[in-house]
Amino acid sequence: MKNSLPFWFSKTIFCFFFIVISQGVSAQSNAAQKSDFWQRVQIGGGVGVSVGSGYTDVSLAPGAIYNFNPYFSAGVGLQGAYLRSKNFYEAYVYGGSLIGLFNPIEQVQVSAELEQVRVSRNFTGTRGSDNFWNTALYLGAGYRVQNVTIGARYNVLYSEDDFVYGDAFMPFVRVYF
Repeated sequence: MKNSLPFWFSKTIFCFFFIVISQGVSAQSNAAQKSDFWQRVQIGGGVGVSVGSGYTDVSLAPGAIYNFNPYFSAGVGLQGAYLRSKNFYEAYVYGGSLIGLFNPIEQVQVSAELEQVRVSRNFTGTRGSDNFWNTALYLGAGYRVQNVTIGARYNVLYSEDDFVYGDAFMPFVRVYF
């Protein structure tokens, strides 16, 4: 199952983009029918920083969301990160994610994000290196002011044996325009 996860993740992203593109094409082919699809799309993303005793995690995650209504949004994103554990390893992480957002009230945003990333890790000294796929499922909450949300998220699939992230909690800043 773990080896097939990247395959299914990429198929899901492909299907999402196919639906998005087909929506745009159908709206263009019928000029009489007005669509507000692109008025509901927001581009932006997030940044994350997690630092601790000898540990650094800096991430950049551009993305796009579609606002179904004032309460629900969903989208896709890319992920890039640099991780370093002092005197142990240095890693580069890249991949994609699917995100769902819920705004029960204007100032509160609750999120769920499924992230599939490739990890390229180099150990200090003679420990070597490794490359592998990692899956994270983040549940988060934040304070929202217009297009900016500041909060924290928790990786429910976090394992200390993964050595990908230093902690299951990660603060974030999300901005969508």
